[in-house]
Amino acid sequence: MRATFQYRQKLVHDKDASVSILDVVLRFLDIPGLIDQDFTMMFGDEVSSKFLAKWPTFFKPKVISDCRTLGPNQYVEELLSALELQPDNIYEWDSDMSAILLLLHLLLPTSRGQKKTAKISSAQAANHLVRYLQEGASLTTFLERAETRQPFLLCIGEQKNKIAKFYIIIDQKAVPCKAQTSVAAFDELFKAHFVFSLSYDEALSNFYTFVQTTVYNIDVGNAKESPRVKELRARLLQGDI
Repeated sequence: MRATFQYRQKLVHDKDASVSILDVVLRFLDIPGLIDQDFTMMFGDEVSSKFLAKWPTFFKPKVISDCRTLGPNQYVEELLSALELQPDNIYEWDSDMSAILLLLHLLLPTSRGQKKTAKISSAQAANHLVRYLQEGASLTTFLERAETRQPFLLCIGEQKNKIAKFYIIIDQKAVPCKAQTSVAAFDELFKAHFVFSLSYDEALSNFYTFVQTTVYNIDVGNAKESPRVKELRARLLQGDI
């Protein structure tokens, strides 16, 4: 599959193509790890490894600390409680996914600027990023009802904090993740946007732009950033620059 990397990229960037790349390159549906492989060939090992290297020990604790300073918010409090890893808390995400959703809460779209963005709650934005399907439920039925083209993460397991399989859903197709943890699965989800040349979901634009420029350091200084993205980066990196 490395030998056909250039062909896949040519296909992805062919705006006149009438079919999805997944319809042509069926190996993406059968072989986990191809998204990570192609992203690494695009950007190199150092960039490709940045999220897994920097999120758990650097960004995650800073995001949690920042959220603990916010005013009362039931959604944030529920995510913070999930960080305590209570075994009977079967209705909440695990610690890592909860922290990623806290970052999303800090970077919800705003209506500032010329382009008006529809107001959206943190829970609604989270549904654009990740969804849960209980083990045993029909994946086919789920895919038939998945209406968005922008990729999102599907987590399948016995309960939300015990996920057995991760998929990236694109064009109502399920691309299996090589990842076995929520952090690694999100890493693949982010990379899918570049591998398949897909725009960010409008509701997640601030969130993904922050991850792109601040964590992966891709297109720093060139990517268009909202004031909220710049403010959060300055706050989280204060004293570490």
